[in-house]
Amino acid sequence: SILTRLQTRGAELRDQRFFPYRFAFDEAKLFEELVFFEEHFVVGLRESTLSGEEREALRRVFRTIASELASRPRVLCHRDYHSRNLMVTRGELAVIDFQDARMGPVSYDLVSLLRDSYVEHDFDFVAEMIEEFRRGADSPGFEREFDSMALQRNLKALGTFGYQISVNGNDLYRPYVPTTLDMVRRNLAGSSRWDGLRQTLSRHLPELA
Repeated sequence: SILTRLQTRGAELRDQRFFPYRFAFDEAKLFEELVFFEEHFVVGLRESTLSGEEREALRRVFRTIASELASRPRVLCHRDYHSRNLMVTRGELAVIDFQDARMGPVSYDLVSLLRDSYVEHDFDFVAEMIEEFRRGADSPGFEREFDSMALQRNLKALGTFGYQISVNGNDLYRPYVPTTLDMVRRNLAGSSRWDGLRQTLSRHLPELA
């Protein structure tokens, strides 16, 4: 697949002279994106007021997610590897919009593709693609990583949508909010380790209950 080739060639061409290899989804960046969701979606777009206790509870989970993902092996990531950046030209698939490439978890681009806010994929198809990629990836603990990465990536997307709508007045992103919230809901419901996060968020985002 293109994604597998991207990661393989990315490893072969690794050189600190090149921009993508000098930057990574480190703990600070991953945490910052989750706080962005809190500020611009929960508080900004939904106009919810978080108590000090709720805010601290969210930050604890956000730090745990960021720390876990930052500790995973890193590969070259496109960063926006989703349907809108995959174009067919002369009968072949081409990838565009790769100027923000950086190092990150093996699952990052796969999550972007399969948990795409702009396209609703069949559940069985997603499960099949995850399993196919997992078999070809030498990455123990991949399933847990994918679960955490999917949650982080979709919460980050909601933060972006919230910012675009409430700050920039750009309603073009509003139609993609329900789909993304539903992906987050299923993510949270899929593992007991997210019970506390779901309980806190669902007080302000009933779609996640």
